[in-house]
This record gives sequence, C-alpha cells and structure tokens, in this order.
Amino acid sequence: MGRMADLLYWKDTRTSGVVFTGLMVSLLCLLHFSIVSVVAHVALLLLCGTISLRVYRKVLQAIHRGDGTNPFQAYLDVDLTLTQEQKEHLSQQIASRVVSAATQLRHFFLVEDLVDSFKLALLFYILTCVGAVGLILGSGAQGVICLFTVPLLYRQHQAQIDQYVGLVTNQLSHIKAKIRAKIPGTGALASAAAAVSGSKAKAE
Repeated sequence: MGRMADLLYWKDTRTSGVVFTGLMVSLLCLLHFSIVSVVAHVALLLLCGTISLRVYRKVLQAIHRGDGTNPFQAYLDVDLTLTQEQKEHLSQQIASRVVSAATQLRHFFLVEDLVDSFKLALLFYILTCVGAVGLILGSGAQGVICLFTVPLLYRQHQAQIDQYVGLVTNQLSHIKAKIRAKIPGTGALASAAAAVSGSKAKAE
C-alpha cells in the first residue's frame, strides 16, 4: 500500500509518469487494436531493442572498443531452477487453483444453482450486446486518469475540499431536517426516539 500511495501521489515523478504513460498507452492501444496485435507489437519492439543492444556490443568488439560480452549476461546467469520443495509447493498451488476454477465452472454451467446460472447467462448476454471489451477499456482509461489525478489534487487542496464537503453535508442535513419536519408524525417519532434514548442513558 505504501508503494501504491507513493505512485498515486507522484512522490517519484519519473516512476509515476512511466507507470501512468504505460497504462494509458496500453489501454488506448487495446481500444483501437486487437489484443493479439498489441501483444505482438510490444514483443517485437522488445526483441528489436535487445537485438540492437547485442549487435551494438558486437560492433564495438569488431572495432576493438569492447569485449563483445552479452549486455544481458547478468540476467542469463540467474539460476531459475527450482528445488523439489518449491516445485511441490508450486504444483499444489496450481492444482488448487485449477480445481477451484473447475468447481466454479461446473457450478455455473451444469446449473447447480439455477439463479446463479441465470445471472451468468445475463452477464454474457450483456457483454455480447454492448461490446463490453471496449466499454471496460474506456472505463479503465478513465479510472487510470482518476487514480493518478484525484489523490494528488485532494492532497494539494485538502483544506478547501474538506471545507466544501462540510458545507454540502450541512446543507443536506438542513434539507433532511426540513423534509422530516414537513412529514406528519415524523417529529413525534423523533421526539419519542430521543426520549427513549435519554431514559436509557439515565438508567445506565
């Protein structure tokens, strides 16, 4: 939570800017292109970058200005093998999630509960009708903008915002009181409730 708060409050401007830009670009790309196309383009850009660095090191070696070592050798040397205990633990976690997912799918699609299955069918129908992928991605873009702007604006203008919120709350309380006063019997009920609460307080 601490890192997330730092990110949303732009304490490290560079990191927050990179994350915000990456999220927005990804969502906008998904809005205009298929997910397969976006993933392929991102992978292609990443591969072009790594190949370019590798070739650059080779060129430096050819003109005797470097040793030609792989710039990613430190990552290649990282040991990714798992111990037997880690493999067993990972296998148990995967198996547990697969069983849980299969149980949920069986519950819905084999109509263990008719109401739940109807709800899922209705959800899928709505998704097919409104093109929910675009809707969700659009909402996601708006949500990202709000996440990276609202907390920062509130922190910078907290006193003014709290003041306005207090004014609005007071106005709503006055309006509710006026409405209750105009409804017959409401004032008597409120007085009775106050009397009961007062008697309980005295008894205690």
